[in-house]
Amino acid sequence: MLDNMSPKDAVLQKIKEKGGWVNTHAHLDRAYSLTKDTFSFTNSYLKEKWHLVDDMKRNSTVDVIYARMERAINHFLEQGAQAVGTFIDVDEVIEDRSIIAAQRLKENYGKDIEIRFANQVLKGVIDPKAKHWFDLSSDFVDIIGGLPAKDFGREDEHLDILLSTAKSKGKLVHVHVDQFNTDEEKETEQLARKTIEHGMQGKVTAVHSISVAAHPKKYRMELYDLIKEADMHVISCPTAWIDHNRTERLAPSHNSMTPVDEMIPAGICVAFGTDNINDIYKPFSDGDLWTELRVMLEACHYYDVEKLSDIATVNGLKVLGIEK
Repeated sequence: MLDNMSPKDAVLQKIKEKGGWVNTHAHLDRAYSLTKDTFSFTNSYLKEKWHLVDDMKRNSTVDVIYARMERAINHFLEQGAQAVGTFIDVDEVIEDRSIIAAQRLKENYGKDIEIRFANQVLKGVIDPKAKHWFDLSSDFVDIIGGLPAKDFGREDEHLDILLSTAKSKGKLVHVHVDQFNTDEEKETEQLARKTIEHGMQGKVTAVHSISVAAHPKKYRMELYDLIKEADMHVISCPTAWIDHNRTERLAPSHNSMTPVDEMIPAGICVAFGTDNINDIYKPFSDGDLWTELRVMLEACHYYDVEKLSDIATVNGLKVLGIEK
């Protein structure tokens, strides 16, 4: 601790000294989109929500999307954030409306906060319609986004498309992986191997990776070595997954949290993000960055003040490709 500060004040002071918060993962074009009519969707299964957001997207004008994003950006500025990375939906439902809103946001707030955009591929990247919008959005975004589970059974092909596109365009890659908290998932391993195969070391980030904790320790330690070989980063979104439903499937005792307490000592660059804010995915999430860090450190029993401040700042800048 610093000069008899409380642990919280010590972390906050170090975050301020390092330039302010960095929120590396959000979906700001959906922020504050929850309504009385859609609240009933909040208990739906994740894969159902991938489709349930279509009506919201279909009915969202550029001005509505921009207003959501602007409200969220101002909320992060109020908290002293220096940078934010956000996925935006781009598909045959919402078309290019989030791109137009994102461009306006960058023009109006780019001098106040570093903003990096990634394309959310909720329709996958293999279906011809989905591939059309993926290709179009890949020219605009700073980061190529992925969701291999959406192209179930063709995950390798999904990752090949992401990585080859990013490599040809000189862009980073952020991929949603291991989101279901089960040892049946090995997407983080799959992503690391594909990263090495495509020669994209240092340019790829695994988002979530909560299923890692469901595997035996021997597997986890071997995976950390592979992640380091791939020079792959990891993003934890604490409140987005702490609510994961319990199951009767046997696994090592763990919670539904990215195992930050093991990854950081293993030499892996870990950052964090808020994920969804006040929508059908996370109706009560308010985008409070201290809440996210507090949930992480408590769930992982990880109390290293210096490393926690790094997760919230310099690691995030690295993950977003921002040099300061």
